[in-house]
Amino acid sequence: MTATPPEDFVTLYRRAFEEFGASALWSSKPVPDPTPADALAITRSLRVEGNLEAGRLAEQIERACRAPH
Repeated sequence: MTATPPEDFVTLYRRAFEEFGASALWSSKPVPDPTPADALAITRSLRVEGNLEAGRLAEQIERACRAPH
């Protein structure tokens, strides 16, 4: 059994807006081609405005942004 590769920050960024846009990211607009800085910019809102799952997604985004590319 092989491990699935971690999701990249762009996929996680888009997932954050799909899943938590209305509840946690209501004050942000998604950008079409996000940079790591764009992805990191939404993690605080995910933690503060979102639920436990949103917080976990914020952690995944941070890990993905810090991973070697």
